[in-house]
Amino acid sequence: MSILEYNGGSVVAMRGKKCVAIAGDLRLGNRNMTLATNFEKVFPINPKLYVGLPGLQTDVLTLKERFRFRTNMYKMKESRDISPLTFARLVASTLYERRWSPYFVEPVIAGLDETTNEPFIAATDLIGCLNFAKDFVVSGTASDKLFGVAEALWEPELESEDLFETISQTLLNAVDRDALSGWGAVVHVITADKIITRTLKARMD
Repeated sequence: MSILEYNGGSVVAMRGKKCVAIAGDLRLGNRNMTLATNFEKVFPINPKLYVGLPGLQTDVLTLKERFRFRTNMYKMKESRDISPLTFARLVASTLYERRWSPYFVEPVIAGLDETTNEPFIAATDLIGCLNFAKDFVVSGTASDKLFGVAEALWEPELESEDLFETISQTLLNAVDRDALSGWGAVVHVITADKIITRTLKARMD
């Protein structure tokens, strides 16, 4: 078993029409043993930007605080919130500088541009190789299942409610087929004027 799969967990992000969604499951495990069912993997960076961190739990918590520190320093210096593209570069450089003993996390980034409200999604591997996408990005132990379901369900230019339904069905159906993910999920839909956060029930077996 890869160390990336040790604690389990999956995250998916999708683009919509002037909106973006990111969702992650709630399971924290020790290989096949479930330890907790309330471990969130998606964290806010600013009001229009979220990052999902599936991977080794200790590195998830370390990177969450490191990104919070670096984005706060950016805001103090620049007197504005960090843009999604700039944050993606920050994530990539933070991971790459530790490439010889990497953080075992594969981040997913989702947000809206502050000025144009253009949707932005990206993902990286554990040493910071960025993958920009026009449709969806996935990460975690159920990523192969997420790819399959997302390919079938995602459509361009989805409105916020349709995007919520699509990403919810994608995540729930994928984690049902993965023993290391699941036990509920949290979905964040980011629009120009609001953020919709909903908690989903999932199978508990």
